[in-house]
Amino acid sequence: MDDEGEVGAERYTVLSVRAMVVWAAVIVAVGVGVAGWLLAGPQGQDSEESRVRLDAIRTAGSIVVGTGGAAALLLAARRQRSTEIALRQKDRDLADAAVAFRLQERVAADTRDDAAARRITDLYTKAVELLGSPQAPVRLGGLYALERLAQDNPGQRQTIVNVLCACLRMPCDLPDDAGDELRAEDPASDRDRLQEREFRLTAQRLLATHLHPGTHPGAPVASFWRDIDLDLTAATLVGFTLHGCAVRTVVCKAATFVGYADLAWATVTGEADFSGTTFTAGATFASAVLRGDADFEWTTFTDHASFDAAVFAAVDFEWSTFADGADFTAARFTRGANFGSAAFTDGADFERARFDEDATFGAATFGGYADFRAATFLAGADFGATTFSGNADFHDTRFPAVVPSSGEHAPRVDFRSTTFDRGVPPGLADLD
Repeated sequence: MDDEGEVGAERYTVLSVRAMVVWAAVIVAVGVGVAGWLLAGPQGQDSEESRVRLDAIRTAGSIVVGTGGAAALLLAARRQRSTEIALRQKDRDLADAAVAFRLQERVAADTRDDAAARRITDLYTKAVELLGSPQAPVRLGGLYALERLAQDNPGQRQTIVNVLCACLRMPCDLPDDAGDELRAEDPASDRDRLQEREFRLTAQRLLATHLHPGTHPGAPVASFWRDIDLDLTAATLVGFTLHGCAVRTVVCKAATFVGYADLAWATVTGEADFSGTTFTAGATFASAVLRGDADFEWTTFTDHASFDAAVFAAVDFEWSTFADGADFTAARFTRGANFGSAAFTDGADFERARFDEDATFGAATFGGYADFRAATFLAGADFGATTFSGNADFHDTRFPAVVPSSGEHAPRVDFRSTTFDRGVPPGLADLD
């Protein structure tokens, strides 16, 4: 600090008024003294010596006048220097003030952020505590408190969705009839189960509301929560719907869908895992778009399942069971499709379906009418060891050109060991 002070002092040193006055006085005194000495000398008339003395007096007067001018110039220079120093100091003061102001703003912003974070934490904690109440109305209040918190704070939406999903994953005891027209014969004994059902329906409605982008996906509504992951592993879902919703991933592994499940027009940009899931009533994925890997392995559809006009990337239905018909009309499979060992107890409709890459139906069983009319297989089609117990229709079905099996990556159509209980369909008569 001392060194800096000395440097600043040297930088801003200005000739003082006192110094200038002293030096001017000395010069004037010298000039006056010289002039007095000359005047005090012997006087001569029209002598050369008188003229010399007169010139000396003039010279001394010029020196005095010049000294006064020099002093005036020094005074002006000092005033200019003082002005420059003042301006520089003012600039430094302004810069220091700006730095201090920015620091104050940063501190104030950090304080506001800390206060907002504490407020969010407090609201979140209180809402979660409400979910643990034995009283259904209090728990419902907790759900709506979390919804409002998520709507006002986008950074908390995934966390709050995780809480809602955790609520749905909790074990529960639902009424025997989970339909919309449920009426308890004994309100006293069924109250807890009815309240649990209402709690789950409310949580599901909140998810469906905020995962729907609206009628114009390019300009989603303000209530839409984008890029959400759903983890509903082993959850019990009542009348579940994601109709028209858009999510990043959805995991319903080993879940149980009670009542009709509506996922029509849904869009999943990442993983969709329904492996080991049970649909106790009808289910629709009509016009759904599953852009990531979709897993329906060991899934059971006890009622009609519709995938009409759905779009899949890679999908696996191996060992799945379709107990009451499956509709894949105009569905598109942009990557591999695996229906190996799947069981179609009733009819299966793949009319106008399109398989862009390998399609596997090996060891699958079709108990009813199997409709593959106008289906398109652009790569390999494997129906080896498949059993068709009912009628099978392959009219206008397009297969890739049959090539020798020695081709390492060549597409092939395989119906080896396939069983047609009612005879080979006419559309397959020309295939080897």
